[in-house]
Amino acid sequence: MLKKVDSSQLKLGMFIHDLDCGWMEHPFVRSRFALTSEDEIRKIRSAGIRGVVIDCARGLDIDDAPTLAQADAATEAEVAAIAARPVVPLKVALGEELGRAAMVRKQAAGLVRTVMQDARLGKAVELDQVSPVVQSVTESILRNSGALLGLLRIKNKDDYTFLHSVSVCALLVAFCRSRGMDEETIYQAGIGGLLHDTGKALVPDEILNKQGRLTDEEFAVIRKHPRDGYDILRKSGGIGAIPLDITLHHHERRDGSGYPEGQGEGRISELAQMAAIVDVYDAITSDRCYHKGLPAAEALRKIYEWSKFHFNPVLAQEFMRCVGIYPVGTLVLLESGRLGVVIEPHETSLLTPKVNVFFHTKSRAYIKPQTVDLSKGLGFGGGDRIVRHESPEKWQVEPLRFLQVAQA
Repeated sequence: MLKKVDSSQLKLGMFIHDLDCGWMEHPFVRSRFALTSEDEIRKIRSAGIRGVVIDCARGLDIDDAPTLAQADAATEAEVAAIAARPVVPLKVALGEELGRAAMVRKQAAGLVRTVMQDARLGKAVELDQVSPVVQSVTESILRNSGALLGLLRIKNKDDYTFLHSVSVCALLVAFCRSRGMDEETIYQAGIGGLLHDTGKALVPDEILNKQGRLTDEEFAVIRKHPRDGYDILRKSGGIGAIPLDITLHHHERRDGSGYPEGQGEGRISELAQMAAIVDVYDAITSDRCYHKGLPAAEALRKIYEWSKFHFNPVLAQEFMRCVGIYPVGTLVLLESGRLGVVIEPHETSLLTPKVNVFFHTKSRAYIKPQTVDLSKGLGFGGGDRIVRHESPEKWQVEPLRFLQVAQA
């Protein structure tokens, strides 16, 4: 039986099934192992890991600890209650914005690639090239955030580093907008999001793209990238205080377990805390060579759990309301047995978005695409409900092909 415990409850003889942290962020070669020394327990706690899943069939038990299923169900219920909120009204329909968003995605990824190449050669970052791209990202988010954010869910191992920066930019702009921040702050945050990983230009490719756990020495190299990025941007000139702060501090954590300065609560700026949440969310929802990305609902559960120690809980909850449990592009299974892709959130209910259905799980075949408004009843374009999110790989489908509004 799997149970969820706090790292303070760990004892020798327990069997670790999962260290509940972001991939590549713990000091062990394996995620599953028996605890055989006090040093291992100290390493877990010093890494800032609080939630741990133990396998009671392979090691010591804790009688009153909740099972993993019970812990996850309780957290998901809390997340659903938090994320139920009005959404920002859309200015244009998804289909109208998709073409422009695709161009913005390509332009922004190309710029990040150029910035990285220039930084590796010791060249300065040209702010006059960055500004119009951030403006384009912001304008697309203002028109229909689901279009660009949905397209940015598609990443491959060759362009992950560049598209991750674009995603952080877009998500941070959307987050700032949802919190009612002023235009200049949103713009500066967007620059910070786009350039936050500039320091990774100085990380050797064999470390950056390594398939597997990093050694202590390799992780030490990775941990230098916020400071390296800050130095590159500061020397470039013209980069404001907000982008510099985001670049330097997006890996800091509220409990002081982050890097490069180990800043704790009260010392990390609001925007750097927001960037930290956005950065982790995009990282854990993206496919990498060493892990499969989590669905949005599972990722938000992780963010919520980690906010007890690593993130500002209020900001984490506001981010959950910003992106919602079923963001545009999410594949969902309906009660009817059909699969659909979310194309538009409902204005007040996160559980009843508009979806394009295109596949039936009973016949395991594609069907004529149809737009279903889950907020409406049978005979009025609705009459179905979401059972759960699904993995595209499980059904071998490509949901993002069906983002365009279909005929009812």
